[in-house]
Amino acid sequence: MYGDTGNKLVLEAKRSVGLNSIPIYSSDLIKDVVREINDLNRDVEYLVEERSRIDENPNEAETRINECQLFVTHLSIRRNKRCLLAYEKLRSDKIVEFSWLNIDPTEASSSQPSSSVTRNDNVNPTTKNITNYTTSLDINNLNHFEQDFLKQYQDLIMEFKTNFEDIDLSGDLNPPTNIFIDVRVLKDGGEVTTEYGSFNLIKDSQFFVRKSDVERLIQQGYLEEIV
Repeated sequence: MYGDTGNKLVLEAKRSVGLNSIPIYSSDLIKDVVREINDLNRDVEYLVEERSRIDENPNEAETRINECQLFVTHLSIRRNKRCLLAYEKLRSDKIVEFSWLNIDPTEASSSQPSSSVTRNDNVNPTTKNITNYTTSLDINNLNHFEQDFLKQYQDLIMEFKTNFEDIDLSGDLNPPTNIFIDVRVLKDGGEVTTEYGSFNLIKDSQFFVRKSDVERLIQQGYLEEIV
């Protein structure tokens, strides 16, 4: 039935809303929806030709049937287009979210965290409290156009920030309430070195650390703040 494929695409997009990563691009579903739109467009062309034939010998019943078929077919095309745009818009929004974290996609998908943590990683600490905020990205899950968009958008951010070197444009708009925080390790990793010493990332262990030292690890999913 027309519209079923578009509905599958919307459901897949809906499932990814609550994820903190971007799923693999559904190229097969996209192709199926585009193919359906092309089929519907050919139906429209046929119905328009039929309408011209009916107008030569007007018949009220045939005219109403033709108008109804044209109306429903046009609605199906528009709905499929809306499904495609909604899917693409959701993915582009998640790419934009990730871009502002200043995390290298290859680093974010790495199995090990950085061995050294600097004081200013230019990441927004508030995003850790947003369960569906995009904090990780596998570059292989993006299609070619999305990869180009990610690169160009990150270049724009870097160019924009060079005009305001003294301002952390990706920082938290709210001042921090605590300099030091309690954190829990969510997954095993290597040794982390900070200004106040070193500690090993062992799952379920807890530490009392300076917030600015571990913001990057929180964004990468290695740590969570205990509140």
